[in-house]
Amino acid sequence: MKRLRKLINVLRHFLYTVKNSQQTDILLLGKLLARQNEKLAILNDLAKAEFKVFSQSGDDGIIQYLIHKVDIPNKVFIEFGVEKYIESNTRFLLKNDNWSGLLIDGSKKDIDYIKTDVIYYQHKLEVVHSFITVENINELIDRGGLSGEIGLLSVDIDGNDYWVWKAINVVQPTIVVVEYNSVMGKDRAITVPYKADFVREREHYSHLYFGASLKAFCILAEEKGYCFVGSNSVGNNAYFVKKERLGGLKALSIEEGYVMSHFRESRDEKGNMNYLSGADRYACIKGLPVYNVIDNAIESL
Repeated sequence: MKRLRKLINVLRHFLYTVKNSQQTDILLLGKLLARQNEKLAILNDLAKAEFKVFSQSGDDGIIQYLIHKVDIPNKVFIEFGVEKYIESNTRFLLKNDNWSGLLIDGSKKDIDYIKTDVIYYQHKLEVVHSFITVENINELIDRGGLSGEIGLLSVDIDGNDYWVWKAINVVQPTIVVVEYNSVMGKDRAITVPYKADFVREREHYSHLYFGASLKAFCILAEEKGYCFVGSNSVGNNAYFVKKERLGGLKALSIEEGYVMSHFRESRDEKGNMNYLSGADRYACIKGLPVYNVIDNAIESL
């Protein structure tokens, strides 16, 4: 039994060493790419700045490009819906640029996991466990010790994203990253109606009914004093910059910056992946209620 324990401990140590070595290599490559992004001229397409270290797609590169093109006095971020914070939009900011931040997630298990990660003691990182709603978002941010001007806000909660960003008033981010639902198209300014306990997989079996269209976010951004500067290449994240911090960056129209996603993450009524793509995704959720942010009225997809 003692021999078995010893073998298990040796294996754990080996795996830990391999993991750290791999992360060091990835971070080193990320640092080199980040330095290249600092030197990029003004881009018409944010996808040209993409690279991936911890982000789901190439958002690490886009964020590195943006933070070196705009003036950011307070290098602090907030990110929602981080799960275990292994894949995120802000982890590279934490590791590479030594920003500080606030993470909020509805899973206590995931929040507890983050507290065991070495980044939790190596960096100034606050974590808050809560299901996010319009009613509590400002209180949660305040509880995390943040107010006023911050560097970046990343919103990805697969549901009330539009309503939550609209409600935030205790912080004023320089850069905002929001996940949009490209299945809703680029012509209508629509979002799912607000429901405090909205959970994507419960609202419709397909998992395609969530969030808001890019046009809805662009209208909200204009109301809040932001310019739309582009989307990532996979068509799920849109980027906005405070008008007074825009500098040489180019503000884009919806037509210029919209990217249709090719994700095939839909489910059938039994919960099995059925890999719908293109117009078939829209057809699956057609007729469901959406809120038109221009007319302030419920209508059908």
